Amino acid sequence: MKTIALPHQPRPLSQLGLGTIYWGTKLKEADELYDTYRSASGNVFDTAHCYAFWLPEGSGASERELGRIVRKKNDRENVFIATKGGHPAVKNGYPRPDAYLSPERVDQDITESLDRLGLDNVDLYFLHRDDLRVGVDEQIDHLNSQIKRGRIKSLGASNWTSARLAEANAYAVKNGLHGFVANQPKFSLAQPNPSKDTTVRAMEQEDAQWHRQTQVAVFAYSPIANGYFATQGKQGAGGWHNEVSGGRLQRVEKLATEFNRTPNQIVLAWLMHQPFPVVPLMGTADVDHLTDALGAAELKLTPTEIQFLAAG
Repeated sequence: MKTIALPHQPRPLSQLGLGTIYWGTKLKEADELYDTYRSASGNVFDTAHCYAFWLPEGSGASERELGRIVRKKNDRENVFIATKGGHPAVKNGYPRPDAYLSPERVDQDITESLDRLGLDNVDLYFLHRDDLRVGVDEQIDHLNSQIKRGRIKSLGASNWTSARLAEANAYAVKNGLHGFVANQPKFSLAQPNPSKDTTVRAMEQEDAQWHRQTQVAVFAYSPIANGYFATQGKQGAGGWHNEVSGGRLQRVEKLATEFNRTPNQIVLAWLMHQPFPVVPLMGTADVDHLTDALGAAELKLTPTEIQFLAAG
C-alpha cells in the first residue's frame, strides 16, 4: 500500500485508513476487520470520543474496542491511532457543556479517550468541530500543552474551514508551536447536498486550493458517499444525489467497466490521486467490502482520467 509522511510522526502512514465508528457495538467482526486491514499493510485507525453514543451502550465503545484489539495484538508500535474530541451536544444522547471547545472540556475528552483506549497517548488528535467563539490562539496553546504532557503527538482539525486552519497555523508558526498537520472534512467524488448540521464541513474548492498550496494532509470521511457509487446512486441518495454527483456516477461506472474494477475502487483511487495527501477513511463494517476497498491501493489513474471523473 502507498504511504504518506506526516510531520512529527516517525513512521509512514498507509494511504487508506480504517474508521471504527461501530466497533464494540452491533459490529461483531472488529477483530477480523483489523486483521484484514493489517495484512494489507494498513496502519491508520480513526475513532472519536462521541462514537457511537446513539446506540444502546454505544458511548465510548469504539475507542474501547480499538484499544482492546491493539493491546491484544501487542501492535501499538506498528499502528497509527487518531481520535477526536470537542464535539458539541447532540440532543437525546450526547450531553455537552455550551463551551465544548474550552480547554477544560477538551482536556477531559482527551483523558476519557485515553482511558477507554487503554493507551498513554494517541498519534493524532482532531478537534471534532470548530467553535468560532474560541480563538485559534487559545486552541493551539492548549493543544500544545497536551503535546508537552505526552498525551498527543500531532494536531488535527475536523470540519474546519481552510481559513480557520490557516489562521491557526500562522499563529503556531509565529509562536514556535505545533500547528494542524491534518484536516478531516467530508470529502468524496460525489458532491454532498447541504447538511442540516451546520457544524459539518465538506471539502470546498477554496479548501482544496489551500491543501494544494500547503500540502496539509486530508483524512477524508464519507469517501465513498455512503454507498452511493456502489449502488448506482440508490444508497445515500438523500445526502449525495444531485446533477453533479449523477454525472460523476456515470463516469465512475464507465471507468469501472473499462478497468474491470468496482466503482468504489475508482472513487478511492481518485481521492488518493489528488495533488495533496489524502487518506480516505473506510468506515465499513463488512470484511468483503473492506477487501474490495483495499483493492484501490494498487489502481493508478492518469491525469486525464482524474479530470474526466470530476468534470467530464
